[in-house]
Amino acid sequence: MNSAAPLVFDITESTHRQNDDLRQKILANPGFGVNFTDHMVAIDWTAQQGWHDARVQPYGPLQIDPASSVLHYAQEIFEGLKAYRHADGSIWIFRPLENGLRMQRSAERLALPPLPEDLFLESIKALIRVDDMWVPSAPETSLYLRPFMIANERFLGVRAAQRAAYYVIASPAGAYFPQGVAPVNIWVSQEHSRAARGGTGAAKCGGNYSASLLPQQEASRHDCSQVLFLDSQEGKYLEELGGMNLFLVKRDGTLLTPSLTGSILEGVTRDSIITLAKDRGHEVVERKISLDEMLEGLRSGDISEAFACGTAAVITPIRMIKGESFTVGEPNAPAGELTMSLRQELTDIQYGRRADPHHWMMKVL
Repeated sequence: MNSAAPLVFDITESTHRQNDDLRQKILANPGFGVNFTDHMVAIDWTAQQGWHDARVQPYGPLQIDPASSVLHYAQEIFEGLKAYRHADGSIWIFRPLENGLRMQRSAERLALPPLPEDLFLESIKALIRVDDMWVPSAPETSLYLRPFMIANERFLGVRAAQRAAYYVIASPAGAYFPQGVAPVNIWVSQEHSRAARGGTGAAKCGGNYSASLLPQQEASRHDCSQVLFLDSQEGKYLEELGGMNLFLVKRDGTLLTPSLTGSILEGVTRDSIITLAKDRGHEVVERKISLDEMLEGLRSGDISEAFACGTAAVITPIRMIKGESFTVGEPNAPAGELTMSLRQELTDIQYGRRADPHHWMMKVL
């Protein structure tokens, strides 16, 4: 089957759906990434057949050969996006095409087959249609969708795999951080880097995140929720957090964010914030920002707010930034006014509470 040919999803209904009472209990307090829906999407790929056998099947363990490339050479990528239930009961997804295109870029960097964007979109819709009862309706909740692709060829040679599989799983989600929408502390790692020049920093792949786990443990010991990484070449320019992009707000209302240099993930939420801020008349500057510039700006008050952003947490205000030899910010500092205003605007669009001027939302049901 040609990879460009349209695929019809074969649907196998689970015979062990979660009972209504327990599902409603989960949806009332879903946490993040701990409960999963009744079904999953799977599509296979080989160099000979292209993409084939698209299906929605019961959620369950994968059967994978011990010699599969993903287990030995980490040839895998993933995405993250959300489905939102609006007040009228309809279900919408936020900028899914951007996630599909980014997944294609990640696939190219990891030598995996690009999934056509129409197939990506249909895979998301197919899963939601089967598991629509898992999309929660409580405030600050959504259905988090995790598309991912793995190389599953049975071969130990070091080369791009000739066989791969694409999956989508889904998890009802509440606030990403246990404390909910509240200012957090950030630890600056000056010993470890997230990504190197020419590496996989701009791809959404597991290796980038596993590299952040040791510094994350260090951050936790210093009462910090996330790690801020510096560039690997000079060790002095801000890049991104372990799972989020960074913004600084100057006293005059200008937003600063590290420019995309090839080692920073092109966040969909990041791009959305830039658009919303410009709509309001704020100047948004994307450039290299040194650690010293940020610390000096925070101490002098020239930088009045800082926040992180990503699909999982949306926008998270930052109150303190810590490192081995510095601490800036106040322990009880409130969230910044612009930070929370942008967050409110973005989530209002996602949940259908205000107009969607850029047509970011796509209706599924």
